Amino acid sequence: MIKLFGNLHLTMEAQVKQSAAAIIPPKEPVYLEGPKSRSYELGFAFRVFRQFLKGVRTLHFVGPCITVFGSARYQEGHIYYSKAREFGKLIAGLGFTTMTGGGPGIMEAANRGAFENGGMSVGCNIQLPFEQKTNPYVQRSITFEHFFVRKVMLVKYSYAFIIMPGGFGTMDEFFETLTLVQTKSITQFPIVLFGKEYYQPLMEMIEWMAKLRTISKEDLSLVLLTDDEQEAMAHIKTYIQKNYKVKSRKHFWWLFEKR
Repeated sequence: MIKLFGNLHLTMEAQVKQSAAAIIPPKEPVYLEGPKSRSYELGFAFRVFRQFLKGVRTLHFVGPCITVFGSARYQEGHIYYSKAREFGKLIAGLGFTTMTGGGPGIMEAANRGAFENGGMSVGCNIQLPFEQKTNPYVQRSITFEHFFVRKVMLVKYSYAFIIMPGGFGTMDEFFETLTLVQTKSITQFPIVLFGKEYYQPLMEMIEWMAKLRTISKEDLSLVLLTDDEQEAMAHIKTYIQKNYKVKSRKHFWWLFEKR
């Protein structure tokens, strides 16, 4: 009996170690010590402000953007990689800048499609405990330390959002953008969910939420679910042409602004 429980304990211990190894390690140990010192918090506030300032200066002249969100794990040869690359091409044809998270997978594909077809390609990357390199198809890139700063920049310069299949990060970006539109914190820009098979369970969940009245039925109209790139771009193009005109920005030499 003792031997049985001993083996069980060793098995459980091995499973715990295996699970722990699968978790992304933190960039530094964090202890439950409550608020940090005032000097640390002041330094943190300045570092965040510096990231925002750098982001604004880097992206001020990239032109109106369409942001493409999606998984970093889909590589060349996958159908979603090909679709994202096509979106980059179509965005370039529309005269807009393609903005992504700047990493591999879907992000690389969208940037690549724009880059290969004469469009402007921009990436907002993130520092991670594991390495995420900027893909080679971005013409302008910036790397952020904090996700919340990066998300502000990905939304701030965009007139439409294309949500390709992805994981937790993509869901976070999708629901935050949707919340900002729903609460009118940003203008009601078009949001496209691409991939009916992938996103159908999610749309059913959103419809269930509407049925339970945790969201309004009108909120369902904020999202277009499609498998057709042309339908997605026609939806975006129609909305933008009806509501917006592109205004060029002036460069001020005394602010050391680059073209």
